[in-house]
Amino acid sequence: MENIGTFGASRYSAADLQLFRDAESAEVNAALAHCAIVRLAENKVVEDTFRARLYIVLSGALEVADDNGVMFAEGAPARILPGESVGEQSVLDDATNLAAMTAVEDTELLVIEPDLVWRLIDQSNGVARNLLRLLSFRIRAANALLRRRQKLGEFYRQLSLNDGLTGLYNRTWLNDMLPKLVARARQDGHPLSVLMIDLDHFKKFNDTHGHLAGDGALCAATTLVRALLRPSDFAVRYGGEEILVLLPETAPSVAAMVAERLCEKMRNTVVFDDMRIPLPHITGSFGIASLTPGGDERSIVADADAALYRAKEAGRDRICF
Repeated sequence: MENIGTFGASRYSAADLQLFRDAESAEVNAALAHCAIVRLAENKVVEDTFRARLYIVLSGALEVADDNGVMFAEGAPARILPGESVGEQSVLDDATNLAAMTAVEDTELLVIEPDLVWRLIDQSNGVARNLLRLLSFRIRAANALLRRRQKLGEFYRQLSLNDGLTGLYNRTWLNDMLPKLVARARQDGHPLSVLMIDLDHFKKFNDTHGHLAGDGALCAATTLVRALLRPSDFAVRYGGEEILVLLPETAPSVAAMVAERLCEKMRNTVVFDDMRIPLPHITGSFGIASLTPGGDERSIVADADAALYRAKEAGRDRICF
């Protein structure tokens, strides 16, 4: 940075600076008169940010790559324009200014030492009000940014818990939620049942019609499952063409009724409108299991898987316990 003079000998006016707007007085002008003005060439970095100082852009612009009292656009550094300042928080905290400040173009900065900032605050209610207004704006902006980031984080968290093809929950979600559902069922003394569903002859379907058609068949099946479940039930893509349905507060007899309905509806689901195409329908085999005394999340899934194997062995397109 090159020292090019003082504020009092420059062409600039305190009235053009946000911190002193509507607070300009003879005392403020006299105090600022001896403050240094420095020139920063384009792409050069302010090198003495280890000191607590207030910098006001007089001409040009700064980019600030750290949030030391400065708010940022999403994923981009803040741009400080003429009349705006940076470093207020470091002055108030009497702490190192951690902001990395780079000139976007040839820039002139007014440098105000912390002792003078405090003196101006003591002498002028207008300066104090402007500073409070500025900090309030930045706090609001920071809160808004945090809320956006939280919403974005929740959005990506939800994406990580859903299967990309079918929209069903995935194994990550299952590993987190099934133990909780088991614990709740035990605590409340309510039944918990699960259905393990496997689409029949799915490899043959893929080999005959191609994987895109197979994806369509899988999506048709999962859409059917979701449409027929209660809001309190959950459907998970367990793997490949396997779907796991969780039925909280559902006794085995009711789970069997749900499975029978799904099995019948799936049998009548048409994947291709042209009935001359081989294998126009899909069917499913269903294994039913319920939480047993002393059972846990692993045992109920294992029991459902064993029941599914029995349904396949019995000829598929049916349900078994």
